Amino acid sequence: MTASTLSKPANSTAPLRRKNLSGRTRKSGREGYKVNWWLTALMLVASLTVLLPLYFTVAMALKSPEQIGTGTGLAWPNPVNWENFAAAYVATNFPVAFMSTAFVTVFSVLGSLACSSLVAYAIARNWNRRFFRGSFVYLLSAMFIPFPVIILPLIKQTALLGLDNPGGVVFLHVLGGISFNTLLYIAFVRSIPVELEESARLDGATTWQVFRKIIFPLLAPMNATVGIFAFLGSWNDFLLPQMMIADPALQTLPVVQMLFQGEFNTNYSLAFASYLMAMAPTLVVYILAQRWVLSGVMRGAVK
Repeated sequence: MTASTLSKPANSTAPLRRKNLSGRTRKSGREGYKVNWWLTALMLVASLTVLLPLYFTVAMALKSPEQIGTGTGLAWPNPVNWENFAAAYVATNFPVAFMSTAFVTVFSVLGSLACSSLVAYAIARNWNRRFFRGSFVYLLSAMFIPFPVIILPLIKQTALLGLDNPGGVVFLHVLGGISFNTLLYIAFVRSIPVELEESARLDGATTWQVFRKIIFPLLAPMNATVGIFAFLGSWNDFLLPQMMIADPALQTLPVVQMLFQGEFNTNYSLAFASYLMAMAPTLVVYILAQRWVLSGVMRGAVK
């Protein structure tokens, strides 16, 4: 009886100790979490400044040439001239230029995802072989070559091969992005356990089936990151389409918008209206894919 009486208080105090310990842990955790409100407010104000150029573009697109000549660029137009968008739509032949730009962009994105992921998978899974390590160094070295240095030889080669069209622009976009995209993909592929592939091969899967059914679906965050980089680079590209596409009717939007800038004057109203129409798809794509961009980069940085 004495032994049971002595053991009872000991057992009853154990939960209290655990409760107190857990309470102290939670309290210390709350005390250790501090928010720097001044820094948060500063970052909020800095992020809001991004809206200033967008507001300036919208205000200029809704002004008439007379309103642009008077007042400041930040003043809101009164009255608002919505007909600038219709005039820019007709002047740039927007449907044709939009389809040409969309063709270049869509196939550049698809080609970048397919080619870069395959190259990265081959290098990452054969890293112990000297040839693949050398290939990786060779690809990285291409990132240090300025593009204007090699653009003239590339244009001559594409002209000789009959690629002076939007298809040739797609080809160069895919090749030009392999170096950077492979660097992103390799870090992500290394974080995928090799045991997944080994178990699939035990079930009779080929290398292509392993990549298509296991590896590529797991690359979804990095695919979003690479895809949006390829989309922005292709959609906003001005230099390659201007110098490569021989047919003016197949030019992309950034090149067509140059018609608003003459030798002695510039039609700012129509120019900014066309800029807004061309910018809309990029905003939509970024809003839809932004949550995967940072996650893809962060997950690829940690093994």
